[in-house]
Amino acid sequence: MSTTHGGPSIADGPPASPAPASPASAAGTLEVPVRAEGVQLLGETIGSGYREAPSLVRRADGQTLQLTRLLYLVLEAMDGTRGVEEIAEHASTGFGRLVSADNVRTLIDSQLLPLGLLQRADGSQPEVRKADPLLGMKFRYTVTDPERTRRITAPFAVLFNPLIVVLVTAAFLASCWWVLMVKGLASATHEAFANPGLVLLILAVTVLSAGFHEFGHAAAARRGGATPGAMGTGLYIIWPAFFTDVTDSYRLGRAGRIRTDLGGLYFNAIVAVAIMGIWWATGFDALLLVVVTQVLQMVRQLLPLVRFDGYHILADATGVPDLFQRIKPTLLSLLPWRRKDPEAQVLKPWARAVVTAWVLITVPLLIFSLVMMVLSLPRLLGTAWDSGQKQFIMFNTSLAGGDMVDAAVRILAIAAVALPVVGIFFILFRLGRQILTALWQKTRGKVLQRGAAVAVIAAVMAGLAWAWWPGAESYRPVQPYERGTLADATTAIFPAGATTGMREGQSGRTVALWPSGAQMPTREEPQLSMVLVPRDAGTSGTAGASGTTAAPAWVFPFDRPAAPEEDGNQSLAVNTTDGSVVYDVAFALVWADDGEDVTTRNEAYAFASCADCAAVAVGFQVVLIVGQTDVVVPENLSAAANYNCVQCLTYALASQLVLTLDGPLSDDGMTRLNELWQQIAEYGRNLQNVPLSEIQGRLDAFKVQIMEVIKNDPSATPVASTGSAPATTGSSPGPTESATPGATAGTTPATGAEPEPGGTEPAATAPAATSAAPAEPQPTQSGGTATEPVSTTPSPDPTATAPPAP
Repeated sequence: MSTTHGGPSIADGPPASPAPASPASAAGTLEVPVRAEGVQLLGETIGSGYREAPSLVRRADGQTLQLTRLLYLVLEAMDGTRGVEEIAEHASTGFGRLVSADNVRTLIDSQLLPLGLLQRADGSQPEVRKADPLLGMKFRYTVTDPERTRRITAPFAVLFNPLIVVLVTAAFLASCWWVLMVKGLASATHEAFANPGLVLLILAVTVLSAGFHEFGHAAAARRGGATPGAMGTGLYIIWPAFFTDVTDSYRLGRAGRIRTDLGGLYFNAIVAVAIMGIWWATGFDALLLVVVTQVLQMVRQLLPLVRFDGYHILADATGVPDLFQRIKPTLLSLLPWRRKDPEAQVLKPWARAVVTAWVLITVPLLIFSLVMMVLSLPRLLGTAWDSGQKQFIMFNTSLAGGDMVDAAVRILAIAAVALPVVGIFFILFRLGRQILTALWQKTRGKVLQRGAAVAVIAAVMAGLAWAWWPGAESYRPVQPYERGTLADATTAIFPAGATTGMREGQSGRTVALWPSGAQMPTREEPQLSMVLVPRDAGTSGTAGASGTTAAPAWVFPFDRPAAPEEDGNQSLAVNTTDGSVVYDVAFALVWADDGEDVTTRNEAYAFASCADCAAVAVGFQVVLIVGQTDVVVPENLSAAANYNCVQCLTYALASQLVLTLDGPLSDDGMTRLNELWQQIAEYGRNLQNVPLSEIQGRLDAFKVQIMEVIKNDPSATPVASTGSAPATTGSSPGPTESATPGATAGTTPATGAEPEPGGTEPAATAPAATSAAPAEPQPTQSGGTATEPVSTTPSPDPTATAPPAP
């Protein structure tokens, strides 16, 4: 809820213009000119920043106009009884220079009548058109007339007694320090959002305090001797706002005007102190949120960029009440050949310096805000639509459950989401209409200039179409993990900027998505992870495994996994074809001789970028170490990732068994091991027909059988330790460890969800591995399916196996 007060009527734009006058309305036929009804003479501005202080006049429609001293003297003399000659004599006396009757007639015809300050020759009232600035309040609705405003606010004038002001200010500062620095807001927030009724109560108090803010302006004006006018509500920029007409405060000096400007903020402080008293009596922590809302209101009101209290404080401190009207002459005065223009010299030097600084800060920020409003509108629309749908679902749930309070909260939430979007469209529409109207009027009868204006308008429209054209990221809702920086705001428009982030060997920040419910890494207990670094455009991926070639196009925003080493085993399933399923299976049995370092790596990668598709990768490796070995550092890695996926499944499972044997197996042991391995290889060839939920358990069973073969062989006694490296994403099955003493068994499953077309990735192969990747199998997928884009950070956990005991 925004608040403002009546001062903006001065800065509401250039003097208003009347409707075209008829020839009979010429003032020369009026020997006794009469002021229009409702015209108020406010007098000369006290403490003005102009070299020649302007005089203020207010019309019946509320528009306040600045007049030169001569015009004011002429208008002042028009009391309905004086003729033109008498008016000229009065003006000459007050102005100190001779003013003739012809001078008066000229001023009436060229200035006062067009400004709507005089009655027409036939005695009718002038038809005027009030200025309608872009940053002015719209849809005003008056709640109290001036007389009622004076009666209501009169009792509050006593609150501006200096002693009371000091006590309230001290109490407010102490309350803010205690709430923000000592007590904190955690309990208040929890208590409020645990009860929707409290949210409504806090909102109601905040709205009422915004209205009470306006009482502060009116009471401060009365304290200084001015008469406050009407109070009401309207729409300012995009938010509902209250207003109080305190134009009469321009009769006051600089101190009185600034007191009027600060009166609203002072009443916000009174509300905060009163709420602290209620909290002290009741212990209701949720009330402390009202103190915070008052602070936030005050901070926002102090911004001098738009017509909030900060704007009026600056205007009254400098004595320049029409700051926005000073933008054009100030900018022109910065041009070397326009520095001596009369319009640039009307302000006093110090006031001109302050106004110039304000213009140089405000204009770029307003332009920047407008540009960011245009660029971020697609993301804002996507977020508003997504949030509105969620709130509507919760509204229906509350309605079905009979919780009317929570339903009311959801309605307010939907309104809060929709209002900024509607306001942005309203601002852009009004701005566009004003620009088009101004260009059309200024280029009337000028063919070349109108042609150039049309070209500029066409370019702007093309730019808007480009910025708002639906794209992959254009209307994506803002996610909770996004930082919301300026660079992030333009990523949807300039996606190339998103690929200039972290590079290998550099430090930086990136987004990590962790499985729901998983234990998060901490500084004290870190977890190893793999960071998928975006590749440069045009970089081609490497082969997925030895003996295979890369797909025609690698669509993922990270590099293809490197090919496996000589003794490595890698399964790489890549699917970019809609409606298809790709399996890649790599099974390997590796022997390590006495003294040979064991650094073998078992990998499984499943990547998808398509719709209604699946990618399944399973890597199974058995490493048998014969004899003494000092370095045993096997690695077991898996990763499942989705990119631009819709209704897709990615499943990666890496399972590894490392055994250390005293000596070679006997002939009988080798025969039994080879028979078992043939069963394992046949299982791998038919893996596409196995439900995903059964794969891990079956591989664990194979590990147990291998260890039984070796244990029962008299020539080889296995000695090892056990370990595992699980990494899961999405709805994957959790890793189950079935290793027994004498074996190192690692299982790393990973699943994800989501994808875009390309082609079925061929099966990966590795030394001593059996691979199978049928193009269109139809497996029973019981490993889970995710419908949101998921990126995985697999956690390699090298397992060091101790050498056998001597």
